Amino acid sequence: MMVDLLVARKALEQEAAALLRCASELGEPFELAVQMVLDCPGRVITCGLGKSGHIARKTAGTLSSTGTPSFFLHAAEAVHGDLGMVTDRDVVLLYTHSGETDELVRLYPSIRSIGAKAIVITGRAESSAARLSDLVLDTGVTEEACPNNLAPTTSTTVMLALSDALAIAVMDRRKFTREDFAKFHPSGTLGKQLLLRVSDVMRPLAQCSVVRPEDYVIEVIRSMTDAGTGAAIVMGDDGFEGLITESNLRRHLLSQEGGLSGEAREMMNEHPVLVETDLLAMEAFEVFQNHPVKIGEIPVKSGAQIVGLLVLKDLLRSGIV
Repeated sequence: MMVDLLVARKALEQEAAALLRCASELGEPFELAVQMVLDCPGRVITCGLGKSGHIARKTAGTLSSTGTPSFFLHAAEAVHGDLGMVTDRDVVLLYTHSGETDELVRLYPSIRSIGAKAIVITGRAESSAARLSDLVLDTGVTEEACPNNLAPTTSTTVMLALSDALAIAVMDRRKFTREDFAKFHPSGTLGKQLLLRVSDVMRPLAQCSVVRPEDYVIEVIRSMTDAGTGAAIVMGDDGFEGLITESNLRRHLLSQEGGLSGEAREMMNEHPVLVETDLLAMEAFEVFQNHPVKIGEIPVKSGAQIVGLLVLKDLLRSGIV
C-alpha cells in the first residue's frame, strides 16, 4: 500500500509542478488569445482527437456557459465534411500535445482557406501545428506523469487548466456576472436562485382557499380541504381582510368559545406577512426561514391586490435549495 501511495503522490506532485510552471510562464501569447476570443464575431470552435479531444469538448462547454458561444468539432469528422460548420468569423481552438496529430494538421489548409483564425494549445512550440497556427499557447509539458511517459496525464491536466484560465480571463473581461451565468443555467440551483420569482411559484387566487369573513368554521375547513392548502385567504367587500392558517383553526377549535359555529373573522390573522410577486423566490424562502413563528403559507400581493398564495412546500419543490 505504501508503494501505491508513493506512486500516486509522485504523479500528483508532478502534475502540480507542471501547472505552477505553466502559470509562471504565462505571458503575451495568452493575453493575445484572450483578446482574439473577445474580438471573435462568430464562435470559438474547439477541436481535438483522443484525450485532447475530451479537453476540447469540455472547454467548449465552459466557454459557452460563461458568455462565449462555442462548440466542439471532432477532428476526424472535420476532414469528412464537418468543416462546413466553420466560418470566416470564427476562431478555431485546436488541441494536440505533440503538435503532429495527422487529422488535426490536415485541417489547417482548409481553416486558412475559410478565413478562420487558429489557436493551438500544445506541448511542442516548434511542431507543425504550432507553425501553422496564428497563435500558440505552449503548455510547457515535456514529460507525462505516466511511468512510461506515454499515457496523456500531465499534458491533458495542463491543457484543461490552461483552457479554464482562458475562459475565466475572457469571462472577467466581459464583466460576466452571476446573473448572466444564471441565464445559461436556468435548471440549476444557482439559476433558479437568481431568476425564479414568487410569481413563478405561487398558487394563483383561483386555486386558493378563499373565504368570506362571515363564513363559518365548517365552511373554512371545507374550502381549505378542497384547495389542498394549509391556509385560507379571507376576502371581504373591500378586499383582503386576513389569513387563516391551520394553527389559527386549531387554536379556535380548542378555545372555550371555539366551535364549528364560529366565523372566519374570529380566527383570522388580520396582519399576516405578505410578499410581492416580483420578489425572488430565494428571498421569499428567507422570509419563511426568518419568521419568528413557523409558517407554511404567505399571501402574495401585486400592488394593493392579493393575487395568490405562496406555499413553502411549493418553494422547496422548485429546486432553489
